[in-house]
Amino acid sequence: MNKNYYAVLMAGGVGSRFWPVSTSANPKQFHDMLGAGKTLIQKTFDRLNKFIPTENILILTNERYNDLVLEQLPMVTQEQVVLEPAMRNTAPCILYAALKIQKMNPNGVMIVAPSDHWIEDEQAFEDNVKACFDKCEKEEVLCTLGIQPTYPNTGFGYIEFEKGTDVNLKKVSQFREKPDYETAKEFLAQGNFLWNAGIFMWSVDTIVNAFKTFQPEQFNLFEQGIACYNTSEEHDFITENYPKAENISIDYAILENSQAIFTLPATFDWNDLGTWGALYEKLGKDKEANAVVNSNTLLQDAKGNMIRSDKGKIVVVDGLEDYIIVDKEDVLLIFPKSKQQDIKSVLNQVKEKFGDEYA
Repeated sequence: MNKNYYAVLMAGGVGSRFWPVSTSANPKQFHDMLGAGKTLIQKTFDRLNKFIPTENILILTNERYNDLVLEQLPMVTQEQVVLEPAMRNTAPCILYAALKIQKMNPNGVMIVAPSDHWIEDEQAFEDNVKACFDKCEKEEVLCTLGIQPTYPNTGFGYIEFEKGTDVNLKKVSQFREKPDYETAKEFLAQGNFLWNAGIFMWSVDTIVNAFKTFQPEQFNLFEQGIACYNTSEEHDFITENYPKAENISIDYAILENSQAIFTLPATFDWNDLGTWGALYEKLGKDKEANAVVNSNTLLQDAKGNMIRSDKGKIVVVDGLEDYIIVDKEDVLLIFPKSKQQDIKSVLNQVKEKFGDEYA
């Protein structure tokens, strides 16, 4: 295995659209959402561990999830769990992780990947990542994996690449915000747009230099801690200084400024598992198109439903079509699939009426 390969798993998000299974105390990456016998973070770790040494995989997460990470990934040491003492979006934590890796190995190349995505063909994923790593080792470039769009999705940002390049890795001309439906249709018609999956690769030197150039204040703040990184003094430095970092995404901080970004159209099937509907798409269905996780079901006149409960629970449904039905200890959700984007706001209403312990 290549000792210069590193991974940073982003595992700090809450996944509120998967409420009530995903809560702020126990978010979706720590659940077996697919009923596959492994949680999403375990699946992601295993996928990367096929070609990245175990000790070179860092988990970036919130302090409150430290114990969950160590419990679900027993092969990981406490030193590999990089804890954010405050929520500051993706740029500060990526810079922090890059400086830690650079100190360990100045020749390191790293992938930054979400911990809660579904990827079918893991060999194709490995091949794609390695192709990007090769380019990052040879040139001072930033790489991203783009997903071939299958329909005009308005929930993703898009990557626009320069037309007329036959090579696999295509030069990015710009990153585009989440579009409205008509704009998304235009993107697909033009043929040089990919979904932004938030999977990035670069050498540690390249990303650190990019921060030096485009985010000098952020860089100066974290550079002061270089002597402390990977030592017993790191925790105190980060606790004191991390909250001072600007709250900014890696997209705004670096990617929208850099002129040397390349995208590789992914050759694997991908799903961001962002909503119950997205999960429904990936699960097996019965002859009436119901997708069931964990439950023992008795279904009459029930079609197109997403049903999930604790293992072995008996769920009886009659006369419902295209609903999300999720039963969890003290919360039962019965909600139309067509309104799944509203689950986030329902969650806020539940918080207000019943308290944070249900959210």
